[in-house]
Amino acid sequence: MRLFAAVLPPEEAVAELAAAVDAVHDDRLTWTTRAGWHFTLAFMGEVRDDALPELYARLERAAHRTPPFALRLHGCGHFGDRALWTGAAGDLDTMRLLADRADAAARRAGIPMEQHRRYTPHLTLARAHGHRHGHGHSHSHGNGGAVPLRPYLDALAHFEGTAWQVDTLSLVRSHLPVSGVRGEQPRYETVRAWPLRTP
Repeated sequence: MRLFAAVLPPEEAVAELAAAVDAVHDDRLTWTTRAGWHFTLAFMGEVRDDALPELYARLERAAHRTPPFALRLHGCGHFGDRALWTGAAGDLDTMRLLADRADAAARRAGIPMEQHRRYTPHLTLARAHGHRHGHGHSHSHGNGGAVPLRPYLDALAHFEGTAWQVDTLSLVRSHLPVSGVRGEQPRYETVRAWPLRTP
């Protein structure tokens, strides 16, 4: 299974962001679907079935050791000319702690992880056409005809969502598109979710 640990925003936060995004939505970029809006904490890629029991146990422990925290959707950013995202504000120290713990849980369960970078919360809104679905910083060849992201960045720069209390760590499975239709999105399915709480 292709898995990642994530924080999923509640419906109210998604609705606020959707209203802002709808105002700038066009067909010059490939926009992510509402169902795909999430903050990836630790991307694990393809995980073998025999690693799952230990992964579940370790992620549960990570969740139980981490207190709930306040978060809100905030502003806009980009990775080069490849991707447009909205960020987060609030208790980012606790969010980073949860990301570090999720990453460590996966490593201890024997899952080969990418080099660990300082966690930057981002929720991907759109990608340039032709950029593959991935996590982190995928590279594609050349940028001929790149769409300038500045107008979108300017329009969404001052976006501020209503804060909510993050109280769940989710493990999400992504089903990659198989049809080859341009712009088709992965399908996401929450496999497990654990409450955050400090014992």
